[in-house]
Amino acid sequence: MKHKPIFVTGIGTGVGKTIISAILVENLKADYWKPIQSGDLDNTDTDRVRSLVANNNSIFHPEIYRLTQPFSPHKSAAIDNIVIDLNSITLPVTENRLIIEGAGGLMVPLNDNDLMIDLIEKFDAEVVLVSQNYLGSINHTLMSAEILEHRGIKLNKLIVSGVPNESSEAIISKHTKQNLIHIPHVAEMNTAAIQDFASTLIF
Repeated sequence: MKHKPIFVTGIGTGVGKTIISAILVENLKADYWKPIQSGDLDNTDTDRVRSLVANNNSIFHPEIYRLTQPFSPHKSAAIDNIVIDLNSITLPVTENRLIIEGAGGLMVPLNDNDLMIDLIEKFDAEVVLVSQNYLGSINHTLMSAEILEHRGIKLNKLIVSGVPNESSEAIISKHTKQNLIHIPHVAEMNTAAIQDFASTLIF
């Protein structure tokens, strides 16, 4: 039976989705795909993951939308005179497991009607939710988990990126009924570090 794709999303922007995606790609020898890249087209998330992954099995699929501005996809698309159409975003064909990285969080708008979570539903994907400890992160994490449950989307793993906080993580684990995985901050995240994390990750 073919595995469902894994969609990596976060409780917000800048919480470590790209690093976690690279670790999962290395761990599973999976393909990587970021369907919507918003800004920084000279150094995309696909470029970064490719530079961090060492295995020869993974394929890095091209983005469907390459938006020039570093804003929410709906705003970046409007600036570029583009309307993001979910019908134009179809899964790449591959025999490998597929890691999909989203932009921002679950409720990020793609256009006037569709949100990032609608794309996850379209792909019938399972979710890896990336959290990070900061004031407000309990609220953001629990809301994200509840939205997934409400939509009937499976939360496969909940990963906390960066500095640990035992009190916050205990509450999150209790309410989500998830055994949290912790990926600590590394001063220089390189291929060796990605391989080390990937070798210890049970997926």
